[in-house]
Amino acid sequence: MALGEAPVLHLDDVASHEELFSWDGRLLSEVVEPLRRGATARYFPYDWRARRFGPARPLPPAPVILVEGVGAGRRVLRPYLARLLWMELPREEAWARGRSRDGEEQREFWSGWVEAERRHFAEDPSRPFADLLVRQSAQGYEVLPGPAGTVGPDHFVTHRDGPSAVC
Repeated sequence: MALGEAPVLHLDDVASHEELFSWDGRLLSEVVEPLRRGATARYFPYDWRARRFGPARPLPPAPVILVEGVGAGRRVLRPYLARLLWMELPREEAWARGRSRDGEEQREFWSGWVEAERRHFAEDPSRPFADLLVRQSAQGYEVLPGPAGTVGPDHFVTHRDGPSAVC
């Protein structure tokens, strides 16, 4: 793997039932700012079943840190990203995968998630700013150039912009 042992920050650990998309302030203060100073970041991963944040988890500085999940390409985070990859997946398929993963226990959560995610991408689209598009294929993944270099005043930037299923 080209990125070796790059640490991964899962946005599922940052979001919560109460803060589906309003966690950016915490992410900036707990993770981004310490890493910018070269310090170890400390964040509190959310337990989706217990519905509370757990003990602090360290995230030491590294040459590359992967931030994955819905919302990773949001406006407030883009200035801190070296590259933005967009997982190209139909939203219905992404939601079905999430429901399957989470089971009956999280059914109520998914009822609210779908509309929250739609609102998020309507207000703060990520796909138009993606450097690369990633598509699943029968042989693995296909990586294509993203629309980031083509957005301009005469481009419709929300075309096909929908929720990501970065997993």
